[in-house]
Amino acid sequence: MTTITEANKTKARALLAELTLDEKIDMIHAAGLFRTEGVPRLGIPPFKMDDGPMGPREELHNDNWAPLYNTRDRVTYLPSGSAVASTWNRELAHEAGQVLGAEARGRGKDVILGPSINIKRSPLCGRNFEYMSEDPYLTGEQGVAFIQGVQESDVAACAKHYAANSQETDRLEVDETISERALREIYLPAFEDAVKRGGVLSLMGAYNLVNGEQCCESGRLLDDILRDEWGFRGFVVSDWSAVKRTVASARVGLDVEMSVTPNFDEYYFANPLRKAVAAGEVSETDIDVKVERVLAVMDALHMLPDTDADAGSAGDRPARKAGSYATLAHAQAALDVARESIVLLKNDADESGRTLLPLDERSLRRVLVVGANADRIHSNGGGSAVIKALHEVTPILGLNGQLGGNVEIEYALGYDAKQVVQDDSWQEESLENSVGSASDDAEHAAHLREEAVTLAREYAAAGDPVIFVGGLDHEHDLEGRDRETIALPYGQDELISTLLDVAPDTILVFVAGSPVAMPWADRARAIVWNWYNGTESGTALAETLLGRVNPSGHLPETFPIALEDSPAHSIGTFGPGLHVRYDEDIYVGYRYFSTRGVPVRFPFGHGLSYTTFAYADLDVRRVDGDVRIAFTVTNTGERTGKAVPQVYFGLEGTGEDRPAKELRGFAKVALEPGESRQVELVLPAAKALRYWSNETGEYALAPAARVYVGESVADIRLTDVLGVCDAAEVAESVTDVAITA
Repeated sequence: MTTITEANKTKARALLAELTLDEKIDMIHAAGLFRTEGVPRLGIPPFKMDDGPMGPREELHNDNWAPLYNTRDRVTYLPSGSAVASTWNRELAHEAGQVLGAEARGRGKDVILGPSINIKRSPLCGRNFEYMSEDPYLTGEQGVAFIQGVQESDVAACAKHYAANSQETDRLEVDETISERALREIYLPAFEDAVKRGGVLSLMGAYNLVNGEQCCESGRLLDDILRDEWGFRGFVVSDWSAVKRTVASARVGLDVEMSVTPNFDEYYFANPLRKAVAAGEVSETDIDVKVERVLAVMDALHMLPDTDADAGSAGDRPARKAGSYATLAHAQAALDVARESIVLLKNDADESGRTLLPLDERSLRRVLVVGANADRIHSNGGGSAVIKALHEVTPILGLNGQLGGNVEIEYALGYDAKQVVQDDSWQEESLENSVGSASDDAEHAAHLREEAVTLAREYAAAGDPVIFVGGLDHEHDLEGRDRETIALPYGQDELISTLLDVAPDTILVFVAGSPVAMPWADRARAIVWNWYNGTESGTALAETLLGRVNPSGHLPETFPIALEDSPAHSIGTFGPGLHVRYDEDIYVGYRYFSTRGVPVRFPFGHGLSYTTFAYADLDVRRVDGDVRIAFTVTNTGERTGKAVPQVYFGLEGTGEDRPAKELRGFAKVALEPGESRQVELVLPAAKALRYWSNETGEYALAPAARVYVGESVADIRLTDVLGVCDAAEVAESVTDVAITA
């Protein structure tokens, strides 16, 4: 794992002593849209950064947002953060990170701006597709693996957006009132994991305010918590245009300022900082600390020259990994992730026990595919997650490519959704709330719907499959804009309802990055959820529908029945007004739904398979400072499959209100038909039993917990109790928590 060592810090301090004030200041603000300035006389290169979490962005001019190249910057399109989380597979998260790191380094980058590890508070957030989960534990586990994979290629990952960037509306100015308990249990733990276990080398300061403080001016977030409590040694870069004041940001642990305009000398950390130092408002020591952090990360990435100790001259730069991009191996890795991220939400059997999925290839002679998302790509939209993909397999291309020439695939658009192509100038306008473009041609929509329904009726009568592929696109899942509703756009609900009238066995497939309302869900027999799933998305989807891949994705978030059921909207506030209240506190997502007994469409952790799994022999015990949880999983079906056993704790004996269940562990287990395997999870008690006590204002440990094992938060198969430990053990564990915090 790439880390900052004392040797890195020593070299940084030696170089720092050679720098002038002007050179230092040039190193901590942009000298290009994605780079800082270097110091050629000392062999210090510029620091080159790049979006984003789904692949390195296309190459741009240094001082404007116009594309620079034609073909040479095409890269592998990686599955979104939601897809990575949906695998519930740490190894695949690591593999995705490895690809991103190698591609970033191959493109000559030093820092890749990802992963995005903010918590999904509301299903309306425009960047939910980038984020991993509503749960901090799942986000932390997948995020740590992803970060470690990135940094194997001598590239710094940049965990973003620190902290609590949970909406796009008024994102530069919105002030979020969040309790200390919610910060410590929901919105900060994934960043803590990124620092303490992932060894992340950089973090991005968020746009928003938290409890009245701009994130990029917050000494509490950037110094007290990030550095003093967590021991972060890397550097913090602002989100682009997140710095608002020179002195306030210079005096805290923000190290580098970036923005979206080419007036680099006018940035807050440029000439205004020089003036602040001259006026005695900012100490040069404050600048030295920032530069030293930047130099230490550079040295950890093998960017700095070796120094001749006797002569004090710059020598050769040490070997640095070269990286690679747009390779077949990377496309294969993207396919691996996509295969395990697809979630089979529903697959009801009929009276004879027959399910619609997987499709029986041997009997197929023709298939009707309906829906614009069957023939749309998504790599070229979404904001800073946009990339210039080498290729992207759409659902209909995937089906055609997998089935070959013996099966006729007929296509009907069904609803009108244009191909989203992000304008090159979007970034310069990204600091304002964006507005969607909507067209409402009722006559055209009715024609498309009637055409699709007529075909579906014919196919259903002949016993041939009908597959609907709909969902969202990057007109709805994108940076700078939140959705207004969770209803499907483009009249899809009416189309789906009519399709189910004439072809009740229509298979429903959705490509999207956020939950949608499903008012027709009870009538549908088969529902498949496919995220923005990367370069081989359509291949993975086709393999899943055909049964060549057994689905094993599980939801990393709750799918509510209606928006008003979500706690961010029923209890807290969300959206415009420049101030939002996180009054739901720690009751985010499933913590709220399961504790309050609110019905949901699909629960957190839900995911079906073409096989079935049984659980038995739960054993829960304390072993030294750990909680050991062992149980047996058996594949009781006829297909090889992967189970995702999930462990939830219900903390007891705290004397405070607590959620009924909280995720504390999970595994992914491949099993042959009839195979049984014992799964053992060893969880540090100092983390598994940890909670933030409102009474004491600090971390504490619950003396006991109810332990649940199941395939989702709502599908619990085994239950046991972790008994009360003695007072001495609790006191010792609490001390451990304080030390590691």
